[in-house]
Amino acid sequence: MSAFPLHEAPWLPVLWTRLARSTGEDLPPKVGLRTLLTRSHEISTLAIAEPPAHSAVLRALYALTARVCGLDEDDDDSGVDWSERRLEILDSGRMPPNGIAAYFDAWAHRLLLFGEQPWMQDPRLAEQCDPARAAGINKLVPTRPSGNNHAWFTHVQDGAPDPVPADEAALSLLTWHYYGPSGRGSARTVGGTASANMKAGPLRGALSYHPEGSTLLETLLAGLLRPDPGVSRLTDRCMWEREELPDPDAPPPAVQGPCSRLTAVSQHALLLVPDPNDEHVVKDAFITWAYRDGRLPRDDPFLIWQTSQQGNPYPRPADSGRALWRDMDALLLRNPAGTAQARRPEAFAHALELSDALDTPLAVRALGFEQDGQAKDRQFVAGLTPPVLHRAEAANPATDPAVGRLRQTGELYGRRVAYAVRRACQLYTCETRPKEAENWSEKAAALYWPHAEEEFWSRFDALDLTGALLVDAGLDHDATRQAFLRIAERAYASITEPVCHTQRGARAVADARVELYGGQRRTRS
Repeated sequence: MSAFPLHEAPWLPVLWTRLARSTGEDLPPKVGLRTLLTRSHEISTLAIAEPPAHSAVLRALYALTARVCGLDEDDDDSGVDWSERRLEILDSGRMPPNGIAAYFDAWAHRLLLFGEQPWMQDPRLAEQCDPARAAGINKLVPTRPSGNNHAWFTHVQDGAPDPVPADEAALSLLTWHYYGPSGRGSARTVGGTASANMKAGPLRGALSYHPEGSTLLETLLAGLLRPDPGVSRLTDRCMWEREELPDPDAPPPAVQGPCSRLTAVSQHALLLVPDPNDEHVVKDAFITWAYRDGRLPRDDPFLIWQTSQQGNPYPRPADSGRALWRDMDALLLRNPAGTAQARRPEAFAHALELSDALDTPLAVRALGFEQDGQAKDRQFVAGLTPPVLHRAEAANPATDPAVGRLRQTGELYGRRVAYAVRRACQLYTCETRPKEAENWSEKAAALYWPHAEEEFWSRFDALDLTGALLVDAGLDHDATRQAFLRIAERAYASITEPVCHTQRGARAVADARVELYGGQRRTRS
C-alpha cells in the first residue's frame, strides 16, 4: 500500500504566478511539499477552498520555511542578524535548494500520511480505540454532516459514506488539529481508563490574520516568527519531528519556540484508516482526545487578542457578517481605540520589516471558521485586503489616528442605520421586540456594509503617507461623516419605502429617521 508521501504527492492546491503561466509549461494544479517550497517564488498563493484548512496549512508551511531557510534559530553562527538573513533569502528570489534537500532527506520518513508513524497522527489509536466504534469518515470532513446532524455543504449518507481522497483527508486532518470541537469523540483507553471527552482546538471560532505577498515565497517569509535567542532546533520540534509520541496521561508538552508553537499545540489525536483496496482514499478515522488533563495556553501569534470586561484575553472571533476592513485599525495600530483593548497579531511586527523591502507592500488575508466552543459549525470566513502594511503605525505614525477614526465613523453609521430600521419597524407594528424588526435590521446591514467598505478603502487609499499633512493624514472628518451618513440614508430609505404608502407607516419611518443622526437630544429641565 502507498504511504502517500506528502513531500512528493500532489495534495496542496496552488495558483501559479502570471510569469510562470506565461512559459507555456504544463503547471500542475496541486503540488507536494518539496515542489511547493522549491517553486514558492513561482506560486502566487495557495488555492485551498476551505479557509480553516488554508489557515492550518500556512502554520505548517511557516515552520517548514523556517527549517529549510535556516531561520529556525536566532543565531546561526554566521554573525548575520536574523532579519538580515531573511532579507538575503528574499533578495535571492527563492528558498535555498540545499536547505530544502537536506530537510526532506532527513525527515521524509515522517511526512507519510499512512504508515507506522503517520504524519500528524497517533498510531496508538488503532489499539487504544475500539475499531468497531471509529468516528466515521463523515466526521473527519468539516463540510460533511455526521450522525444526526443536518447537511451543511454536502449531502452524504452516514450509513454508507463516500471515502475521501487522501489529499482531501490530509487537509481535513489539519483542520481538526486547529479547529476541532470539544465534546465526545472516539473512546480512548489509556492506563486502563477509557475516556471520550475532547477539548476544543487552539483556533476554534477564531479569525486568523496572515500577511500576504505577491508570491508564496514572500507570504511565507513574512509569516515567520523570530526565535528567541535561547531557542534550539533540537528541542523546538514540529509535531511530526518528535522522537517519541507524547504521553496522553501527562500535561501537554510546553512549546519550545516558533516551530512547536505553530504545529504542536493540538488538543486532538487522530488516525486515518486507508482503504485497503484503494491506496489513494481514506475510508475511516479515529478522532479523540490528545491529553486527558491540562491544555496549552491559547497564544497564537496570528490572532487579534482582545480583553473581556473581566480582564481575560480572548481572540477576535470569526464573524461571517463582519467585513475585514473593520479590523484595520487593530491590524495596523499598536494601541487601537476601543474598550476591547485589541492587540495586533504578534506576527505582524516581524512582517513589517519585510513589507518595507518589497516593491508591492504586503496585504492581509483573514481566514477562519465561525463556530461555537463545542460542536456547532456555522460558516467559513475569509477576506483579503489590498496592500496595506506600508500604512502600519510603525511605518507611518501619521496615519495612526486617521485609520481608527475612519473605521469608527463607518461603524457608527452602521449601528445607527440598524437601530433606526428596528425602531421604524417597532413603531409601525406597535410591538417592542418583533422578529420582523430583526429582519429589517439584517437587510439594512446587507445594504450598508458593502458600500461602507468601498467608502472606507477609497478614503484609506487617499491618506497621506508623506507626513506633509500633519492633521490626521489629510482625513476630512466632515466629508467622511457625510459620506457614511449618505450610505446609511440610502439603506434606510430602501428598507422602509414599502411601508410608506400608509399613514401609520409614513409616520413611523419619519419618526425613526432621526436615529440616523444620533436620535432625539434630551433637554435639561
